[in-house]
Amino acid sequence: MYPKDLNYTMPPEWAKHERTFISWPVQASMCFPDNHESVCQGYTDIIKAMAEFEPVTVVVNPDELESVQKLVGGPNVELLPIEHSDAWLRDNGPTFVVNPSGGLAGVNWKFNAWGGKYSPWDLDDEVAPQILEHVQVKRFDAPLVMEGGSIHTDGEGTLLTTEECLLNANRNPDLSRTEIEEQVRRYTGTESIIWLKRGLSGDETDGHVDNIACFAAPGKVIIQVCEDPQDENYEITAENLAILEQATDARGRKLEIIKIQQPPRVDGEDGRLTLSYLNFYFVNGGIILPVFGGTAAATDKLAEQVLAEVFPDRRIRTVSGMAVITEGGNVHCTTQQMPAGN
Repeated sequence: MYPKDLNYTMPPEWAKHERTFISWPVQASMCFPDNHESVCQGYTDIIKAMAEFEPVTVVVNPDELESVQKLVGGPNVELLPIEHSDAWLRDNGPTFVVNPSGGLAGVNWKFNAWGGKYSPWDLDDEVAPQILEHVQVKRFDAPLVMEGGSIHTDGEGTLLTTEECLLNANRNPDLSRTEIEEQVRRYTGTESIIWLKRGLSGDETDGHVDNIACFAAPGKVIIQVCEDPQDENYEITAENLAILEQATDARGRKLEIIKIQQPPRVDGEDGRLTLSYLNFYFVNGGIILPVFGGTAAATDKLAEQVLAEVFPDRRIRTVSGMAVITEGGNVHCTTQQMPAGN
């Protein structure tokens, strides 16, 4: 039986959380190990910001329990010892699903380190089952290589994703688009998939949707846009915007589209950094928004204003996104929400 057969659906991220899970970064697997201290400070700031709103469980390697406790220990923060190699829990953690009676379960996707980019990934592929065992909820093992950052749902049957990622030959080469769609529907309980084309320039995840667009509510989508024709993201975001403007959701609604201006380009040691305000994270009563400072000061303010207008009942809590982005992702990429059940 699939989750959908048992009336499980993937709830929207703005639904009430029981807690947030996040993994602690591992120096040995970092792109730039010399930045370990600054990256850990970035994670510390994110964890403490989230703990202002809801409980946070930090997945940490057993030999680092004591050192991490000194950095993040405090009210609303617990440590969960699980061996792991990489820290992007959105992608290798479970996707939680709920049913109408308030029952909670988790989908355990296959994980291959974004198409085999970082080896080894065997420990990371085992993180989701251990989290689900820890919280003692039913587990569904999906026969699909999938990362949580590649999908986003409105909670009413519609899912956003990109062709660049889900149809990439480095994920599920033996499956057709139709077969991938069917598996995604079976395990998330969704009805309709809106396929965007590509993710942002420089995104090594092969175009995760959580950097370009997300639902703000059923029938309402936020998209990060670029207005510089000389920027690679100009064509990418224009194409995705055109798709959204023509799309309807599972309930037959045309979408209300809200635009957020992208921050100015910043290059790191290994090329363009994938700066995105869309990599924000919903917490109970708030939003954790990565901001970038420097040349992005003006767009930082604009993004904060847009989200404050869209979510007037939520406190916009900003954190610096610069320490974490050097490793390839940001706040949303680091986190996985556990919905509140009965």
